[in-house]
Amino acid sequence: MSFLDHCRRLVALESTPSHGNLSAAEFVGSLCEEAGLHVEYQREALEGVEQCNVIARPQKDTPAREFLLQTHLDTVHAGHFSQWTQTQSNPFNASIYNDVMYGLGTADAKLDFLCKLEAIKAFVGRPMKMPFVLVATFGAQNGMAGAIKLIRRKKLQATQALIGEPTDMRLVHAGTGMAVVEIDIPYSEEEKIYRRDHDLLESTSTQSKMFAGKAAHSSDPKLGENAIMKMMEYLAHLPDGVAVMDLDGGIDYNTVPAHALLEIDMVAGFKDPILPKISRIYEGLRALESDLRGFREDGFQPPHPTMNLGNIRTSNDEIRITGSCRLPPSVTDAIYEGWMKKLAAAVQSVGATFRVKDYRKGFTTAPETAFAQGTQDILHTMGLNSSLHKMAVSSEANVFTRMGVECLVWGPGQSVGNSHAPNENVRISDLKTAVGFYRQMIERFCF
Repeated sequence: MSFLDHCRRLVALESTPSHGNLSAAEFVGSLCEEAGLHVEYQREALEGVEQCNVIARPQKDTPAREFLLQTHLDTVHAGHFSQWTQTQSNPFNASIYNDVMYGLGTADAKLDFLCKLEAIKAFVGRPMKMPFVLVATFGAQNGMAGAIKLIRRKKLQATQALIGEPTDMRLVHAGTGMAVVEIDIPYSEEEKIYRRDHDLLESTSTQSKMFAGKAAHSSDPKLGENAIMKMMEYLAHLPDGVAVMDLDGGIDYNTVPAHALLEIDMVAGFKDPILPKISRIYEGLRALESDLRGFREDGFQPPHPTMNLGNIRTSNDEIRITGSCRLPPSVTDAIYEGWMKKLAAAVQSVGATFRVKDYRKGFTTAPETAFAQGTQDILHTMGLNSSLHKMAVSSEANVFTRMGVECLVWGPGQSVGNSHAPNENVRISDLKTAVGFYRQMIERFCF
């Protein structure tokens, strides 16, 4: 099979959070073995789903120091298949039009792993001063769980790391952190009984309303249109006694939701209705959004922290909202904790539950390091953008830098306006350029 055949095959293997990345990991692991690398599979379970890290080295043993080349294999959920117009309504059907390949994970970031592997093939069997280690991880959409498992199991001895993310081939030395929050709003006992018995009552009826938005990566929410926020704004103008039967919207905390649906019953008389609770929490979210916009760190786009309300679901007992905040590296723990306490107070004031599911600080690698300057030299020699950039994207670099690893983020494909959206794509010519770049990086830092 050719390189492009491998690309098509990898895109076809689903690796969304609910499916797991095991089949994709086994496929790329077999390709690494065919290339002469020693492969270790680190199988784990995440929320009951099979996942796997792949660790490939030119030698069997782990050296004292190594150069890490890492890419995550998991993708976000595809959303509505009908919106994938360039792949015949199948996001796993990698489709090529001239120089562009479309499909889920083409840019973020499955194919980047194959570029790294293609570059590595030229060096297998050669002695190195600092050997490389090629790693494919899971859990980029679940708190970087795969990278955390690597560290906890002491699988790496990396001193420098090149992290794969779609940066449009720009070199990123600083990235935002992220806080993932969950809010549970309980129904009253009266509402639970009413919702349970509703379908059995002859004299009741419900009304449904669909809210349309625009999907986008949560790193820059203004490029999308949040359907859940539109729905909550609508709910805030309804009479308090309206029965909220069902709220549903979004895919995950990391994606601006393109659709949301509500079902209500125009009935009055509940003693402790859920609707004013939702409205109060919506006010708290708007207040947090305003506070975030008041903090600035130049170099990022947008130049302030952002919030994305990404998922809302209804169960028998409660409504659960999941969202995320992206935080530049200059946001101190004290500032972050102040924001979270303010939002928690608004949530808890209506008897709802607030929790932070995950928190990762942003990362920065100093521009004056030999790693950053050497990488810039390579990009300059290749005629590529050699400037250092900051990106409002969290990555495995946020995890590895905590262990003292110098990290840079680079990869083909665009993130903003492309990944986490239908018709995600990457230029094939950029994939070929990436192979050449990774070869030069290995030459520079491993020999």
